[in-house]
Amino acid sequence: MIITKKDFVDFGSGALVAICGGLAGHYAAVGMGPVQWAGAACAVLGSVTLAVAVRVWPAEVKSKARRQED
Repeated sequence: MIITKKDFVDFGSGALVAICGGLAGHYAAVGMGPVQWAGAACAVLGSVTLAVAVRVWPAEVKSKARRQED
């Protein structure tokens, strides 16, 4: 089984979403102020945005044919 860079980035961004959500939920249960709520929401939304961008961003196209110069 070969793990590619794309697989690593996909699973890493998913793990980031899970960790941010888990930490935000934990600290919400303990008790947070309004500014902390805003920071937690930004962290979770930022990690979700990163995960979506990683999966939607177009792959780099590699050309198989070489350009012939005259």
